Amino acid sequence: MGERRLDPAPPREAPPDPGGLLRVGLDDAGGTGVGCGSAAAEGACWCVSGRQYQDDEDWPAKFVSFGARPSVLGAFDIERLTSRDRDYMSLERGISALEFEKPDRTRALYDPANLHAARARVMVVKKNKWVLEKLVKDLKKMGPILGEIPALIIDDESDQASVNTTDPKKWEDGKVTRTAINGQISKLLKLLPRAQYVGYTATPFANVFIDPGDEEDLFPCDFLISLPRPTDYMGVQDFHDLDPVDDSEGEAEKKHVRGIYDSTGDRLQEALDAFVLTGALKLYREGHGVPSDPFRHHTMLVHESVRMAEHTALALRINTMWHNAAYTGPEGHTRLASLFDKDFHAYADDSLPTPTTYAELKPYVSQARRLINQGGNPVMVINGESERDYAQPDLDFDRTPNVWKILVGGTKLSRGFTVEGLTITYYRRTTQQADTLMQMGRWFGFRPGYQDLVRLYIGREESLGRSRNAKTVDLYEAFEAICRDEELFRAELARYALLVDGRPQVTPAQIPPLVAQHLPWVKPSARNKMFNAELVEVRSPGVWEELTAYPEDSDALRHNTECWAPVLEALSQTPVSLCVDGTPQYDARVGTVSHKDLLTVLCDLRWSVPEQFSPHLEFLLDAGREPGTIDDWFVIAPMQTSAHKNEARILGNGPFSLARRRRRRGPLFGAIRDPKHVAAALRLAGATNLTGNAAVEQNVRPRRGALVLYPVVESEPRFLSDGSIDPRDLIMAFAFVAPPSTAQGDRPLVRFRAIDSTKAEAAIIDRDDKRS
Repeated sequence: MGERRLDPAPPREAPPDPGGLLRVGLDDAGGTGVGCGSAAAEGACWCVSGRQYQDDEDWPAKFVSFGARPSVLGAFDIERLTSRDRDYMSLERGISALEFEKPDRTRALYDPANLHAARARVMVVKKNKWVLEKLVKDLKKMGPILGEIPALIIDDESDQASVNTTDPKKWEDGKVTRTAINGQISKLLKLLPRAQYVGYTATPFANVFIDPGDEEDLFPCDFLISLPRPTDYMGVQDFHDLDPVDDSEGEAEKKHVRGIYDSTGDRLQEALDAFVLTGALKLYREGHGVPSDPFRHHTMLVHESVRMAEHTALALRINTMWHNAAYTGPEGHTRLASLFDKDFHAYADDSLPTPTTYAELKPYVSQARRLINQGGNPVMVINGESERDYAQPDLDFDRTPNVWKILVGGTKLSRGFTVEGLTITYYRRTTQQADTLMQMGRWFGFRPGYQDLVRLYIGREESLGRSRNAKTVDLYEAFEAICRDEELFRAELARYALLVDGRPQVTPAQIPPLVAQHLPWVKPSARNKMFNAELVEVRSPGVWEELTAYPEDSDALRHNTECWAPVLEALSQTPVSLCVDGTPQYDARVGTVSHKDLLTVLCDLRWSVPEQFSPHLEFLLDAGREPGTIDDWFVIAPMQTSAHKNEARILGNGPFSLARRRRRRGPLFGAIRDPKHVAAALRLAGATNLTGNAAVEQNVRPRRGALVLYPVVESEPRFLSDGSIDPRDLIMAFAFVAPPSTAQGDRPLVRFRAIDSTKAEAAIIDRDDKRS
């Protein structure tokens, strides 16, 4: 924020500019406070912040603290129009609170002569349609002076509710339909042409999928800044070994992660025991000279489901387990002693006081149990059913001296709510959105004096869905994948960081950032936030990829057929027989072409839906840039052997078998493949360990891909005078399997980017001839 000062009087010849976004990788409330402080110092007459939840609306009081009247110190006095317990209300007769006096009426309000005498109005406004409507209505009453007011609009959790999630395909007559909150923020920006919009979020994927060409939407077109990891922050590297030497368990995983498998049972009792032990260890350290303030609060988070009814049932179960845990008897102490010895003593920080035996810790266990049990119930349900959930006295981290509780909740506990003192997390909820998953990773944060005590109990074999055939997924692996996605996204943001003469060399509007996806089942964001996302690259090492978006235009078909001429000429005149263990044998014309020669063909092809192939082409082009990744391709043109075979010469080569296929979804074909052709292609590309016959095995190479060519006709074709099929009636369909060597380590499987509606005719990967 300090590097990019906001001009209180920016020239505006175009519609309001949405501004930018700060990618916050730590507690979001802290990030927002920095913005408000900057507003007071830099000269924004209004500072409007939006949050969805009520839990921390007192942040201006926390972060805007001068020690004296600001104007005495050369800053702006602040008038608050909202408070911790009072959201924005219609001002009616009190509209004068929004009015500004100008000492020099001949000059605009933003002129220093007037601006420095004005009080900055600060309001914390919940992201609620009705509240925002009241604010917009009051602003409209102010008239032309709105055009003179510098304003800073800070959107906390800017990827939540602010993004327009309507489906563009359902807009009437191409007119943009906006969701309620997105529409109100858009109105605010139009009413305040000198407003600067800054979004804060830990999960910005949805924001960068906004259409950069929609001038009234909130794409961060000016800047995207990723805040650096602060000192003593417990983050990704503390829980995941991102650069392991082998597949064995790494140090971070050993210290902090406790997997929940079918073979281990649910480990919930163990997690409760860990919560009691870590509470006792905090008290022990406090009693041995470690500053006590970080130990004021001690919490455990349990997150299994998004359903509120299940939260209640889970809380009841935990409460029952707690009262049956026998923490005051020999059974409970035996269990705690065993866990202390094998876990917390083994991984204790040598620089902090830690007892050598459980006997030394035992007196503190009783004290910890009493603190957790105060009020008679150790468990609290926090699911956001009403604002009262966040106002429970026992959960007020600011006003309650000690919050020692087990918190059970779902979505609203994971977003917009700061859980202080979090030490034990029990997490088993599945989701298929990376941003949702990252928001639920509450175990990241500041843990002074007890970082070595933090434990994550996480599902390693969880069902994705409730059906009988539901896929089993590893949530720890999923978090690691999205952490890798985030690291790549940070690298993308680095391109916007370089300033020359105070100006960025590249803005997000000029080059929208790419968003990676390492796991196929975890998308970057929810489907309704990705209507405007396009695939830029699909990496598919060792996978059969089949294209179906072939052109219908006869000139395009002729062009494509002629592109394949060098490959057709490279195929053998005499067919060979191919087969792999357990699959039928078939004949084919075969040959090899270099990766460079195949790319020359693929780059010149035309498509009915260009975006279907362009992500695959980007992958193949990228593989060709890396030495030692791919050398050549084994090309297979299967031949029919039945009495009713259909053959023809193509461009004077062949003959080749012609396959009959139909388009089933508009311009798209259904399946092109014959299933019996797949196994040999996979074996030739080194993607399976099955053994092929001699013709297959003698052609297997470490960096060789396989391509299966299917000349396809949809109806009775025409023939030329030399007996060759008319290329205007021929679809040169194909499938390919890239070798595993193209995986390139931890490169993501998929990358996305926002579509800019003002560049609808531009090539997806900046190669015009690949889209026409």
